[in-house]
Order: sequence, then structure tokens, then C-alpha cells
Amino acid sequence: MKMSPEYAKAQANMQPGVITSDGFLGDDRRPIVEIIAEDESKMEQLHVDFDEAAERMHHLLDEGRKGLGEPVTIEGRWIVQVYEARGFLASPFEDGIFRKINAQVSIAENGRPGEQQLLYSELSLHLMEKYHFLQGHGSPFRLDPHRLRDVLCLDKS
Repeated sequence: MKMSPEYAKAQANMQPGVITSDGFLGDDRRPIVEIIAEDESKMEQLHVDFDEAAERMHHLLDEGRKGLGEPVTIEGRWIVQVYEARGFLASPFEDGIFRKINAQVSIAENGRPGEQQLLYSELSLHLMEKYHFLQGHGSPFRLDPHRLRDVLCLDKS
């Protein structure tokens, strides 16, 4: 993938302080097209489909919102807590504005949240769905492919 002007502008918007205080890249200094290519390769190696992951994340977010900020057990498998804050975040690709809604998902272990958790927002879900951008290493909202597979129970190998 080539670093088009659209991706260069998006990467500039992803820097700390432009849209969010932490930005979207963490300590990863590579061009976003390299981050995307590596994550697409890793997702393929792990047999995790972006669309299937996004569908499950939407489902968990929607079900978790029913808890009104309290943890909710979904399908006896996941514990989800959704936090909503006032305000909106713009996409770094300048293709939408998203509510400040965060979902924290973990595998239920004996009725309690397990150690491995997945944290995502409406915006990070959009970036994954549309651009396969899982954010840079060290980003607080990084969607690590291994964690996506494990927490979302998407292992097909």
C-alpha cells in the first residue's frame, strides 16, 4: 500500500494533541500504511477476519450499553462494561464524527472479568472496519490481533 495524501493527512491527524491527547500511534513511528500492512498480515496468520471481529465488537458494544455503565454478562461468555462520555471525536481520516463511547470486554471467568481485556471505542471500531487500522503499538486503544482473537473467541485454527 502506498502512503497516499489521504493517509499522510490522517497520520498527521493521529499525532498526540490533534484529535486526542494521546493520539493514535502510541510509540510507533512507522507510516500508518506499514502498521496496517503488518496487522493485516498478522490477522491473516491468526485466521481472524476483520469483518467477523467488527461484527462481534458491535454486538458486544450494543449489548453492553444496556447495562447503563454497569458490567453486563453477555451469553455467559463475556463481561462488558460500556462507558459513555459527553462529546464526540472526529476520525483522523476526516470521514465522520463518533460519540465518546468505550467498551471494555473480557472473558468471564467464574462470573468475574478475566485478566485479558479488550478496550475499544466507536472510533477505534470504525478505523478497524474501514481502514484495517488497529492503531500503533503503545496506543491505549490498540487492538492487538492476538487479543482480538482471544477475547472475542475468534480462533478458527
